[in-house]
Amino acid sequence: MDLGLDGARCLVTGSTAGIGRETAAQLSREGARVVTSGRRDAPGVGELAHVVADLGLAGEPERVVAEAAGALGGLDVLVNNVGVARQARFEEVPDDEWDAYWQLNVMSYVRSIRAALPHLRESGAAAIVNVSSTAGKRPSTGMPHYSVTKAAVLSLSRLVADLYAGDGIRSNAVTPGPTATDAWLGDGGLADQQGGSRDDVLAKVGAGRPLGRLATAEEIASVVVFLCSPRASYVTGAAWSADGGTVPIIL
Repeated sequence: MDLGLDGARCLVTGSTAGIGRETAAQLSREGARVVTSGRRDAPGVGELAHVVADLGLAGEPERVVAEAAGALGGLDVLVNNVGVARQARFEEVPDDEWDAYWQLNVMSYVRSIRAALPHLRESGAAAIVNVSSTAGKRPSTGMPHYSVTKAAVLSLSRLVADLYAGDGIRSNAVTPGPTATDAWLGDGGLADQQGGSRDDVLAKVGAGRPLGRLATAEEIASVVVFLCSPRASYVTGAAWSADGGTVPIIL
């Protein structure tokens, strides 16, 4: 299926690995012109340019958007994917860590969207996709500050959809379940943080989904890319579950 993304000017944050990297790769394969961003070097997925940045710092999202729009000659699509998570007990998470999660998981999205609005208004086919989580719909008791910030991303996505639909800007969220990326599989990642055998943890987590396994980055990115595309031209204000049936509600 042709998604109609040929020549689309796209910025994907948090795109040096995992879901973000695969999203950038799929957009590139669809003919889009893509700028990637992250703390690490360029992912090498056909991107036009790459901006190294720590989006948890004030001013950095604005710089990334400005550099991306400059390289692309404007902006049609913004994918906010950057984020951080760890296992923790609610009462043990210190205030400074709550603040750090809020800055990266929420304020980077706020700042990127705010900076992108002037460019998106000029697009004619503007789309924002914010990567949230199943934990934003149903809090994970083992990841309290991650859950709260990802719920805020859902609210932000709907707010932006309501505010800017009249400007032709669509805004949607995707809520992945556990996904087979470095966040779960890497050394010291979420699987290791739960203690015990990594293989046993991953098997248990996978078995907790109705589909019986973790997602792949490709599966989540496919949903993101569809929402970026003109094929989803009548979709805005939605929070699309891509979680293997993890959250047993219709929302």
